[in-house]
This record gives sequence, C-alpha cells and structure tokens, in this order.
Amino acid sequence: MSQLTDDPGRAGTWMTPAEYGASRAALWTGAVVLVTDPHGRILLQSVDYRAERLLPGGAVDAGESPSAAAAREMREELGVDGHYPRGLAVDWIPADTPAFPPETRFPGEILHVYDGGTWTAERIRAIRLPDQEVTGIEFAEPADLPALMDPGCARRALSALRARINGAGPALLEDGRPTAPTALDRLGVLRTRRVPEHGTWHPGPVPAHLPVRTHSGWLFAPDGRVLLLIAHATGAAHLPTAADGPRAGALPLGYRATGHGALARTAARLPAPATGSDPAYARLLATPEQVRELSDWGPAGAEEVACVHAARARLGLPLAPRTPPTELPERGLGW
Repeated sequence: MSQLTDDPGRAGTWMTPAEYGASRAALWTGAVVLVTDPHGRILLQSVDYRAERLLPGGAVDAGESPSAAAAREMREELGVDGHYPRGLAVDWIPADTPAFPPETRFPGEILHVYDGGTWTAERIRAIRLPDQEVTGIEFAEPADLPALMDPGCARRALSALRARINGAGPALLEDGRPTAPTALDRLGVLRTRRVPEHGTWHPGPVPAHLPVRTHSGWLFAPDGRVLLLIAHATGAAHLPTAADGPRAGALPLGYRATGHGALARTAARLPAPATGSDPAYARLLATPEQVRELSDWGPAGAEEVACVHAARARLGLPLAPRTPPTELPERGLGW
C-alpha cells in the first residue's frame, strides 16, 4: 500500500494526495433486495427501460448508505416500507459487462444484495407500483431466472438465494460467481425447476384405503441434520426414497394426498456406517429447514418440518444449527 506525502521530492512508494486519489478505482454502487413468496419463488419486476426482469432496487445516491438505498428503492418501486439489515451478497460487476451500453461509460459496480425475507400473501397484495418505471411484478421459479434476467443478474440472484439457505453470512461474488463456492454452488442447486409437492399435510400413518405413491425418508445424522440427495446432472434436491416402503423401525411422519395416491414420509436414524451411494447423486447433510427451502412444498412445508422436529426429539437427537450443507463423509457416519 502506497503512503501519502506532501513532499514531491520524496522517493520510493510515497504518493501525493492527488496522485493517490487518481490511482483509486471509481465504481458505481447499487443495492437490490431478494424477496421470496411462501412457495420459494423470487420477486422480479418489469421496467420500462429494459426487456430483462430485475430484482427490486437501484443506485445508491451520493452520501447514502447501501441499506438506506435498498429501503428507499423498495418504497419508491413497490410502495412497501421496510428495513433490510441482513446482507446476502456483495457483487463486483466488471466494467466490460454487456448489460450497459457504451455511452453510459460504465466503470464497474459494487452491488449489495439484501434479504427481504419471505412475504405473505397479505404483504404481496399491499404492493403498489409507481406511475412510471416499474410496469409489473411476478414471482419466478429460481430455475427460470436465466431465461428472464440478464445472465449476470440471474447468477447473482441465485448465488444470493443459496447464501440465504446456507446461513453463513453474505457471499462475496465476482460477476455473480462466488469467490468461495459452497456445496450448493458447486452442485448448481436450484438450476432446474423443483418438483411441486403441494397439498395439505396430514400427520401420522397413511390410511389403509389410500395407495402409497412414494415413500421418502427423513434420515437423521447424529448431529440432528438429515440426508439430502442432489442429482449431479440437474442439481435437483430431494429426500431419499425407498421403492419398497419405509425401512424397519422408521417412524410414520405423515403424508400428502394426491390424485395418484399418497406421498408418504417417515423418519429414522441414518444407518451406520452409512457408506456407499449412487454415483449419480451427491449426499449432503442439511437442516430440515434447508431441505424445505430447496423444495416446492408451499406453506404446508412448515407443518411437515414441525413434525420432523417432533420425530427428532423422539429419537433423542439435538437441534442442528443452520450451517452450510456439507457432503456426507466417504467413510460414512457411526453412531
């Protein structure tokens, strides 16, 4: 780091204040907010000055903090008052990004992504659009973002959503790409559409008259996390299934009824040492809440997770804190 001096004859790495100021990079600063609905879809807005969808937000004004800019932009663009103290990502956007026409002389930008949380239907209905600039809003499936947004914006939004699910603090991004990718980033989780499993959650065993379409298991590790499978080819996330029914000793957790039968859930401990796996899948350990956030279960997902924690307590296992999902060790787990 160069040091400052007022002596123009000073040799070495010393710089005058004018020289030092001229050497520093000048970048724009922006702030956007990531909001989801109860189905895990992301709030996007259409604007009258470009074809691609955007996260709500915009430029940070002179003398304004990024978090204050985020709150101001949400109020101006959506008519919603709020405070957004939690950051999800900070992205460095290079000067040569194709999203800006040459006449803007875009110098590059530092963009802050804040967590707007999950909005209820009532809060969504409270949105009021301005008379100009924002022409509409929609909630988009995460996998659809690359088709709706500029490529860098889509990467940034997905990286921020994964950072929210990880729960380990803001992600540092360069052109939307994490500088320290987590397992969710490396596996490209949420790059394909999630399989909807909607409907009312029914605790307890599946009634005898209702055919069981699939069995899925919440399999607990000793630390209270559960096994989650991620398809290498698609990034799709799902609980492990058992084509021949639940494993011995499993607790009947509940089910969702569909037109083709019941989607049954059970809970059990991971078998020890839990080695061996299908090479088509990565095996992660995640909290039940993270499993829900990577799935399309709708509002009833909260009821299912409540039953999962009740089963965890019955199995005498601890409540796992939210940490980034990690791959199951190759040596497996012992009890």
